[in-house]
Amino acid sequence: MSLISIIIPTRDRSEALSCTLDALGALPVSIFGGDAPEVRIIDNASATPVSESVSPRLTNGIRVHVERLETNRGAAARNLGADAASGEWLLMLDDDSSPVDGDFGAVLRDAPDDVAAIGGEILLPDGTHEAGGLPEVIVGCGCAIRRDLFLEVGGYDPSFEYYVEEYDLCARFLMMGLRVAQTSAIRFEHRKVASGRDFAGILRRLVRNNAWVLQRYAPDDQLHESMAAMLGRYRAIAIREDVTDAFDGALEAVDATLARQVRRPMNDAAWDRFTGARAVRERVLRPLLECGVDAVQLVRVGKGADVIERELLGAGIAVRSDAEARVIGTLSPGPMLDAMSEDPEAVAAWAEEAIAEGPSTGY
Repeated sequence: MSLISIIIPTRDRSEALSCTLDALGALPVSIFGGDAPEVRIIDNASATPVSESVSPRLTNGIRVHVERLETNRGAAARNLGADAASGEWLLMLDDDSSPVDGDFGAVLRDAPDDVAAIGGEILLPDGTHEAGGLPEVIVGCGCAIRRDLFLEVGGYDPSFEYYVEEYDLCARFLMMGLRVAQTSAIRFEHRKVASGRDFAGILRRLVRNNAWVLQRYAPDDQLHESMAAMLGRYRAIAIREDVTDAFDGALEAVDATLARQVRRPMNDAAWDRFTGARAVRERVLRPLLECGVDAVQLVRVGKGADVIERELLGAGIAVRSDAEARVIGTLSPGPMLDAMSEDPEAVAAWAEEAIAEGPSTGY
């Protein structure tokens, strides 16, 4: 078995895919650990078959396989690539994302056995980082997943179509006692091509799919509060972006489908890791309490700010706009990195060292 298989689903974006393959072909094969990886493209029922325009080898010799689907399976098309892959690790890309640099071979070979997936540093063309994810939730356009574990948990759930499927996958990993890590040692570029992106449609799926994840995995005593917080966050986004009709449609979809989601509530330890609460306690609260800090201000507020504030208040640390100590108010790895570069004195829940830590406990 080789070390790495690169999985790329695509649909009707031949130009974006061509740029990605050119970028892959320009990389030295040595960064992938010596053996050349394979590339597996899953053609998600494109109007013009991808195989008509893709060479079987890249300029650096990497072999390319194309598998065509007759229907669009969304993100779950990656499952077909995983089934056919020969690599121990699946390097997941979108058709508009590609590795930039890093020793992928060393990172993946050295990963402890209980690390199921590793999120990389994902850069946008303007130099900022991709949003999304949590300390133990990957972003699907720039990550690596152990193939055997991906297949063991059933891969991506096809009912999600697109968006939030990574949260559902990582939830299943955490419930198995496995870990998800983040690292800057492997880096990707996400060009984020606009074609095929409809914000109203994206919002509808985000609301529906997030509701499904909460319904499936939130502990009984956390479900109502978590659902209300999620809906409130997306309602505010819908108002800001003037897509309230899409939000209302999403609520209808939630009402129609929520009862079909099978409840598998996490225990408290897994839920704390999934939501990022454990990362806040270990990487934010611990240093603040050790230094005797009793008040902080949140800066660069974003996803997970409610979790950060709840943990701070629970530890007796006030949140005030005039406090001297600063805490980065997001749990998304990319925005955390952006905020850390702008304000290196602020405390963040960044978890670079997670790969090197020992096995998780609490199960």
